[in-house]
Amino acid sequence: MYDVVLLTLDSERDAPGEGCGSDGACCGGAGEANSARREERCVTPRVPVLTCADVLTARGARVAAVTARSDAEIDEVLTRLDAPPRPDGLTWPDQDSKTRLVVATASDSQLRAVLRRLVRRYAPPPSRRPTDLAGNRTVPDLPPVGVLPLDPARAGTRHDLAAQLGLPRDPAAVAGAVLDGTARRLDLLRNDAGSVTLDGALLGAADEAGRPLHWRGRVEVDDAVLADGEDPILACAVGNAGGYASLDGLPLLAGPDPADGVLEVAVAVPVVTRSALGRRKVRFEVRRARGRAVAVVPRDERVPFLDDGVAGELSRKRSWWVEPGAWAVWTI
Repeated sequence: MYDVVLLTLDSERDAPGEGCGSDGACCGGAGEANSARREERCVTPRVPVLTCADVLTARGARVAAVTARSDAEIDEVLTRLDAPPRPDGLTWPDQDSKTRLVVATASDSQLRAVLRRLVRRYAPPPSRRPTDLAGNRTVPDLPPVGVLPLDPARAGTRHDLAAQLGLPRDPAAVAGAVLDGTARRLDLLRNDAGSVTLDGALLGAADEAGRPLHWRGRVEVDDAVLADGEDPILACAVGNAGGYASLDGLPLLAGPDPADGVLEVAVAVPVVTRSALGRRKVRFEVRRARGRAVAVVPRDERVPFLDDGVAGELSRKRSWWVEPGAWAVWTI
């Protein structure tokens, strides 16, 4: 018999750059400022959660539905996935656990918030790196999670990570995957800002009229330099999956695969040419590379970006690197 935790994050706000859970609050601010209406909304499960819980219970699982409004509340749930104490004192996930976690997601940023807390819980400090940790990883195999999209009726119009991975969206099917399915291991991107990326990031923005705002910066993938800081950049995509594979019809990422052990990066640069009649034309050159890590050093003061759908601004160097097969989802 499995113990299943159905975890929902309140979606009042997603803090810039971090997603739900940043600064200790998922519910738009903690403390007395939260109204009774907000508190009621936070603790009332959504219909897909209730349906999934009913199916799990009917199958004999012990189900606990939890709504988390802070990082601390997410962490309290994750303690249920811990392995017995290790001789070296590290907190480690239990690979044989009978407790399974289902994350009800209104957005990819909420799923990312949970994975970010999993990484912070189980990643050992460099000074205490154990010998049983793979050489190309900084985290152990994280416990598989079930993904329960909170808008299953919109499956045909969504391009979220669950849709890209072909995960079930119907609550009953999600319950079946958690109890009877297999764990599909996927790559995870970590970055030097202390967060993680599941799908990808897109650096760049447009003005109010929709015109692209060019920026300058150095983009380097392993040993390949895609931009040296001199060229104006329309957009830079860092892809683990395909959420940012194109921009307004312009193909960026050629074939991102969230389980191939590498990330893909694309930089779109405008190139000005002139016709035989002297007319000025602008086309976009897309430079691509694949590798283990990417570093972006902006020359402009602030470069807007989206990371798993969460908006932020980049004002200094940011590096992403791939952790092959670090996380997993339950799938049919």
